Amino acid sequence: MTTLSVGQYLDLVNQSLRVIPPDILVEGEVSDFRVAQNKWISFDLKDEKAQAVLKCFMTTWQLKVQIEDGMRVRVSGYSKVYERFGTLKLNVQDIEPVGEGALKRAYELLKKKLADEGLFDLARKRDLPRFPERVGLITSRDAAAYGDFLQILNNRWGGVDVQFAHVHVQGREAVGEIVGALAHFNVLSEGDRPDVLVLTRGGGGLEDLHAFNDEQVARAVYASKIPVVCGVGHERDESLCDYVADSRASTPSNAAERVVPSREEVKYEIENMVSHVDGQLEDAILGREQIIERATNAFEKIFQRQKDRLVHLRETLSLKTDKWLPWFRERVNDVERLLRQVDPTRVLARGYSIVKVGGKVVRGVASLEVGSEIAVQFAAGSADARVCRINGRGQQRFV
Repeated sequence: MTTLSVGQYLDLVNQSLRVIPPDILVEGEVSDFRVAQNKWISFDLKDEKAQAVLKCFMTTWQLKVQIEDGMRVRVSGYSKVYERFGTLKLNVQDIEPVGEGALKRAYELLKKKLADEGLFDLARKRDLPRFPERVGLITSRDAAAYGDFLQILNNRWGGVDVQFAHVHVQGREAVGEIVGALAHFNVLSEGDRPDVLVLTRGGGGLEDLHAFNDEQVARAVYASKIPVVCGVGHERDESLCDYVADSRASTPSNAAERVVPSREEVKYEIENMVSHVDGQLEDAILGREQIIERATNAFEKIFQRQKDRLVHLRETLSLKTDKWLPWFRERVNDVERLLRQVDPTRVLARGYSIVKVGGKVVRGVASLEVGSEIAVQFAAGSADARVCRINGRGQQRFV
């Protein structure tokens, strides 16, 4: 017989517990649920029929769903006897609600938590591109949603590059694959990155849609740098991803309708725009024609007024000319007669002469000196002479 210390015995027990296959799941009802220091979670898992209780332990970052007392759950992990307390506990690695009631309650709890954190705020939702060139599609190639989406997409608007990421849309692999697909598209370079992401699947119950109500998936949708359209289930179905996404589609087909426009709608819009532009051009041309017509009429009126004014001035000038011309002629004749009377040549013809010194007319003896040369102008010809004497100072003689 071998003797062991308490610690050695517990180590042996724990080693034996490790032999239990890891794929065994334990199902029960949560009781005495507690969170310590926002880090450690403890609760009891009860079996109502056998009245058995299994103490469970896990960390807050392992908890992917919101649970509370009375909720039926299914857990997986490994058992261990803790030396300090001598208590057998199940180290929970994964936990999921079981049954429609538990799933619905977990959904409501997580929905409230995410709403309180602002993940559903409308102000943060982004507009979708009107004409996307690349679309990232996240769904299962085996799902009807895959074919429905592509059919509607191509019928409405062709030429779109669909980058497909195949994922499980339910089951244990679904959450990790969906989160990985979202991360894959978001780490692509800007030139290769899709313009919009579509996360979609067909309808089902809460258990079928569990992956789209998972906190990790909801936060991955929220963190996406690419706008996300979520089309999960049928019109009455809803998921947490619907609330987090930038655009919520009621079905996979409706997701395609939200991502691309209809050819007919775009054609109708273009025709309306062309018609509107034509109408604006016609209105503008009509307006310009009216302006030109008004300006032409205004100029014609101005020109007519100026023409009438010129005609009036010409008539007035003609009348005044006829009235004043005889008087003007008489005045000219009077002036002509006066000029003839004072004409120096007529005076010279009567025997007078004009004496000049240096080209200037001599008006008196004061400007003469004895010996000065003078020029004498007669009616016919002239003569040069010299002053021999000035009256009062001697005899005057012209040579």
